[in-house]
Amino acid sequence: MHTKDKGKSGSTPPASKEPPTWTELSEKEIREKIKELRGEGKKPSEIGRILRDEHGVPDVKAATGEKLTKVLEKQDMSMEYPEDLMNLMERAVKIRKHLEKNQKDNKNKRSLKLTESKIRRLVKYYKKQGEIDEDWHYDPEEAKLIIEG
Repeated sequence: MHTKDKGKSGSTPPASKEPPTWTELSEKEIREKIKELRGEGKKPSEIGRILRDEHGVPDVKAATGEKLTKVLEKQDMSMEYPEDLMNLMERAVKIRKHLEKNQKDNKNKRSLKLTESKIRRLVKYYKKQGEIDEDWHYDPEEAKLIIEG
């Protein structure tokens, strides 16, 4: 996004809309497992990874008909802020903490600017989607409280 690099290519999952026949868990069991893992404090990406690696569910959407975050919303277990936004805010808080001790670290000063730029861009997107309040804005001190609390 902020460099001249073109990125790396990645694979895409198969376009099948049907759940694989070799999946051992039923749709109800998958939903229960999602609820259990979220109750343990796992993030949606962690839940998806655990379902894939430990339970043989390659795609939650194909198995349940809904994305993982929608399943969590229906069970009233969704996160207050989207996970990608939280991850970026966490990164910005860590960089700020580092810069308090190392004021002359210009590389990380730039990294902080780029990270906060990504945060503002995401906030704008999520406001349009209705995921976060229209009057919410990114504030470094508020982000620190959100991450730590």
